[in-house]
Amino acid sequence: MRLALFGRGGMGRVVAEHARQAGHEVGAVFGSADADRGGEPLVSKLRGHDAAIDFSTADAVLLHATACAAAGVPLVEGTTGWLDREASVRNAVEAAGGALVHGPNFSIGVNLFYRLVTHAEQLFRGFAGYDAFIEEAHHAAKRDAPSGTALRLRDILTRASGRTVSVASTRAGHIPGTHRVGFDSPNDQIVLEHTARSRDGFAAGALMAAEWIAGRRGVFTFDDMVNDMLASTGR
Repeated sequence: MRLALFGRGGMGRVVAEHARQAGHEVGAVFGSADADRGGEPLVSKLRGHDAAIDFSTADAVLLHATACAAAGVPLVEGTTGWLDREASVRNAVEAAGGALVHGPNFSIGVNLFYRLVTHAEQLFRGFAGYDAFIEEAHHAAKRDAPSGTALRLRDILTRASGRTVSVASTRAGHIPGTHRVGFDSPNDQIVLEHTARSRDGFAAGALMAAEWIAGRRGVFTFDDMVNDMLASTGR
């Protein structure tokens, strides 16, 4: 595949390296200066790519999604903190007949972790005295807090229980990402934890999503991709 990349930061560099190792060609790489020039120059440079992967900034997501849809390039959206504009992004993609897959976390492990948390909540629901909580920690440069992953975990627990679940966030040092979901009672505490060892897992998931979305049209979540993969294995 010939891939376009949005974002020249640490995550963008990891994605580029993984793409090359997987035998993909990295074509255009866009930074903040490209976003400042507006949509039409982006559309022109995007044409001829098989997919684009975005790990940039929340403020640029609508522009990137609109440009990719206009260029006919499916977009893997890995940026977080933009879901307050999700309706506008969805409308832009669908109006142009484009394709987008997005998620708060592109780690396969995290997306299986969501399923573990869902099952755990179902188990604890039948027993009084257990309160759920969420703790998350990331590197100091991460801008959004709580993380998109923590918000997704909160949604899973809140929808099931009908009660708001608290989230504690830490931003320090170089932590790639840790998420804990606990169930606490007067007698004991059970904790489920996912710890990212590096950014490699996010890059691998984004590349899988780029391969999966090829030839599709519409707006999808990373969950849709994982569910499709699980279904193909009979799970």
